[in-house]
Amino acid sequence: MSIDFTIDKYTDLCEAIASSGYTPLTVQAYLEAKDLPSRLVVVRHDVDASPRNEPKIALVESDFGIRATYYFRYKPNIFRPDVMRKIAAMGHEIGYHYETLDRAKGDLKRALEMFRRELAAFREVADIKSVSMHGNPLTPWDNRDLWREYDVRDYGVLGEAYLSFHDIIYLTDTGRTWSPAYKVKDMLPPDAKGKGGSQIAPKVRSTDDVIKLMETGQYSRLYLNTHAGRWGTSSFDWAMSVVKDAAVNVVKRGIALKTRGKQKAD
Repeated sequence: MSIDFTIDKYTDLCEAIASSGYTPLTVQAYLEAKDLPSRLVVVRHDVDASPRNEPKIALVESDFGIRATYYFRYKPNIFRPDVMRKIAAMGHEIGYHYETLDRAKGDLKRALEMFRRELAAFREVADIKSVSMHGNPLTPWDNRDLWREYDVRDYGVLGEAYLSFHDIIYLTDTGRTWSPAYKVKDMLPPDAKGKGGSQIAPKVRSTDDVIKLMETGQYSRLYLNTHAGRWGTSSFDWAMSVVKDAAVNVVKRGIALKTRGKQKAD
């Protein structure tokens, strides 16, 4: 059993996807499909920091015939047209990882103006068909709340990578674990009627657990979200990611416990 959260382990995951009988889909492909496959896995990446590992991860996926969605934030060191075009040339989808409600400090009108302006900048690089909120656990706002007032589809996109998904097992590597322990905003919310939301796959913590879950075929619809910066491509890269995640998890754990305690009280 090899070390988790390395590019070698991600290669194992891609091999499992390719041999599992699940059909891998981008977010765009899922939203466009008229008839979905009986067994599917949506593969997505959030590019939260400088995209160093993403082209390597994209190449691994391409070698296994997997197309994934890559959501880039609109920040100087992350909004990299050269990297986005390179990944798109491999057949992957490029999307916009928006955080305008955070940056507008909750002002919906200002946040929408920023969203439209940044979306236009992305469309000079790629054909953007889906968007995904960036969930900063340290801010009091949820960027998805922008769509309580407006309709994301009015801006030429098919849907939002959280809000447009229901009845699917959502698994993410947030917090350096596939369990929900350190998830604050990185989860599927329920719909307007309070139905749906994130469904939990019990006892899934490591990438090997995800691979075993796919091998069993226990769930017909899976949604995998990873952050390529977490998957080390060298010993130093991996070690630095471990240290960073450990520090961030202390804060996230406190926020998650506080949030869940408040929800129970309500």
